[in-house]
Amino acid sequence: MEAGTADIEKRSAVKRTPLVTVLGASGFVGSSVTRALANRRIRLRAVARRPSTPAPGQAETTVVTADLTDREALAEAVAGSDAVIHLLLGDGGWRAAESDPGAERVNVGVMRDLVDVLRPAPGEVTPPLVVYGGAASQVGVPRREPLDGTEPDRPETAYDRQKLAAEQHLLKATAEGRVRGVSLRLPTVFGESAAPGAGDRGVVSAMARRALDGRTLTMWHDGTVRRDLVHVDDVAAAFTAALDHPGSLVGGHWLIGAGRGDALGEVFRLVARTAADVLGRPPVDVVSVEPPAHAPATDFRSVTLDSSAFRAATGWHPRIPLHEGVRRAVTALARGRDDPR
Repeated sequence: MEAGTADIEKRSAVKRTPLVTVLGASGFVGSSVTRALANRRIRLRAVARRPSTPAPGQAETTVVTADLTDREALAEAVAGSDAVIHLLLGDGGWRAAESDPGAERVNVGVMRDLVDVLRPAPGEVTPPLVVYGGAASQVGVPRREPLDGTEPDRPETAYDRQKLAAEQHLLKATAEGRVRGVSLRLPTVFGESAAPGAGDRGVVSAMARRALDGRTLTMWHDGTVRRDLVHVDDVAAAFTAALDHPGSLVGGHWLIGAGRGDALGEVFRLVARTAADVLGRPPVDVVSVEPPAHAPATDFRSVTLDSSAFRAATGWHPRIPLHEGVRRAVTALARGRDDPR
């Protein structure tokens, strides 16, 4: 039987309540994962660098503020955990990895320390479960569609090299029996924020902000480049599914995707129309422009993800249609602009 949180919860009458720790709990994905876990009968430890408010729900939630690049602080933050969800991302996202030496410490160093300091919880002999938020872009420039997770990794950017290095640390520690590691390689995630200050910095929200400002939406290509877009709530559901079904997942990386491959030109026009509906004015234009010199090659290749292996192992599948997700994201951003706080 798999030692997932659902199984542990069923035995809670005779066994201590499981402790699930989320690293990066105040971030865009982390806050959505924390909100989803708050509805479970668990002990939930939400760890982040900046203070946050506990998500409401059945969980017994503790908020911890810590700099996780400090090894001792990290060890204290994860002490006694049955499962850890690793969702840390260096400031500035993927672009910062190209120029900020501190990005490697966050994106790789924390994982390196984590697998060293984690120990089985008191009374347990099974190594702790670690579910890592990787990136589908770790594979590099896609050489086929759809990606199914069997492709060789040839990362093109510093960010993707760092994400791959962290994943390799996790899977090596798993092979050595120190932890039970699962890497979920995430698609282009979008949606509304689950917590103050946890805004989406991805392409969909960036274009939504431009549209709400009345600015033209610009593309670095002709609009036919596709991305696999998944709403953040569906991504959060993938992490909870991994917690519930770790058995066949441990020791591998798994693609999370909708499998559609949405053309960005159509997505941007949907964003423009949705913003126009929300504001009651004509939609802004969507145009192609010359790309900047720093644009990576991966920006000009289409990506569709085949997540059938993960779906078969867990029963997960995305539930929020693109049009609904875009409307929710745009509406939330518009509401935030009107909020004087």
